[in-house]
Amino acid sequence: MNTSTIRPPAVAGTFYSDRPDKLAAAVENLLDQAQDAGLGPVRALIAPHAGYRYSGPIAASAFRQMQGSSNGQRRTVYLLGPAHYVYVDSIALSPADAFETPLGRVAQNRAAIDELLARGRAYQLDPLAHEPEHSLEVELPFLQTTLHDWDLVAMLCGQPDVEQVAADLAERLRPQDLVVVSSDLSHFYPYETAQALDRAFLEAVAAGDVARATQGEACGLQPILLLMRLAQLRGWTAHLLDYRNSGDTGGDKSRVVGYGAVAYVEAPGIPQRMKNSG
Repeated sequence: MNTSTIRPPAVAGTFYSDRPDKLAAAVENLLDQAQDAGLGPVRALIAPHAGYRYSGPIAASAFRQMQGSSNGQRRTVYLLGPAHYVYVDSIALSPADAFETPLGRVAQNRAAIDELLARGRAYQLDPLAHEPEHSLEVELPFLQTTLHDWDLVAMLCGQPDVEQVAADLAERLRPQDLVVVSSDLSHFYPYETAQALDRAFLEAVAAGDVARATQGEACGLQPILLLMRLAQLRGWTAHLLDYRNSGDTGGDKSRVVGYGAVAYVEAPGIPQRMKNSG
């Protein structure tokens, strides 16, 4: 990691606007329409990663929980998602110094990346896997809008050793740090079928039932399972914030994609809930 590089946006102009003014207004509008669940300090989020027309409102339900959460300390966001275009064995880290969106650049935490690489073969630098990938990129404008004074560790997941990676993150996370998992849910079922599948999966996630969640459908299943194990190690509780699918946001209910928003907090006591739609 001796060269200075920028990972440019790959899906600006398709998944979201490539104009800074339009993108900023769109994200702010989505966040304004989302609800603050009043959960207290959030340690991790699950958010979807489709085009903003489809999954933007549900993603906003997750990132709305981060507005006003600054505690004056620089935080690192460990952003995990599936690799859609390039095969990844375990965890692909990016050698880029920063990721760029139309809203600006987000620096990567090079020291944190080097420390993960030192853990062994579970982590490898793979710029080619990150180059076309949308699953991490589409979360960045929401993070850029809701967070201040933060840096990034971009992590694309193949089939990682969940126990090892969860233990590595559990060991190094500081109180101000945030874990974000990017994942859509079931794909291309009829509306009612998708609702049944997705709700069963999200109920397993909320209950911390890793065995049952393993049987669910999500393109980011591995990073979700990793987060569930991390939550067990750190004593976090999952709270369902929102569930909708592309039939709710895009109109066509014949073949839909599911989207869920989940927040993890340290202290229990707030009832788990899921937005009822449809």
